Amino acid sequence: MMSSLSQASCLTPQPNRLKKLLLRVLSLIVAIALALLWVALEAEPAIAAIDTVNYNNANISNQDFSHADLSGKAFVGAEMRNINLQGANLSSSMMTKAVLLNANLRDANLTDALVDRVFWVGADLTNAIFENATMTRTSFQDVTVTGADFTNAILDRYEIALLCKRADGVNPVTGVETRESLGCR
Repeated sequence: MMSSLSQASCLTPQPNRLKKLLLRVLSLIVAIALALLWVALEAEPAIAAIDTVNYNNANISNQDFSHADLSGKAFVGAEMRNINLQGANLSSSMMTKAVLLNANLRDANLTDALVDRVFWVGADLTNAIFENATMTRTSFQDVTVTGADFTNAILDRYEIALLCKRADGVNPVTGVETRESLGCR
């Protein structure tokens, strides 16, 4: 009978052990909560802030945005015929389903931009920078790409073949040859 009583006492946690275990668990929870709070307070602000201007579904044709800082802006479904974006900073911007017929993007910076289903027909992309841009299902008919840099950009193969037919020059900012950045043969 003594042996079964001693076994039962071994299985039952002692009050001091239970307190220590609860304190450790509580300390761990508090430490994790403080770490998460610290990370949240140190994080960069979100790209789409409340006061960010966007041009979604806007008709901004014939407007002059030359040398404007439009980084992180949205141009979803925007009508941008004959727009002047010469020298504009469009890095990390989003252009989907936009129309840029005969647009001037000379010296524009579209690094890290999302350019999906955009019509650049007749656009001047001379010396534009498209590094790391995602440019899928986008039409580049009759564009000027002299000196444009497409390093690490994602483009459809068919469009690359069309661009390679007109690609020439070296980007004056990055020093990269247009043909090389497109992977032309």
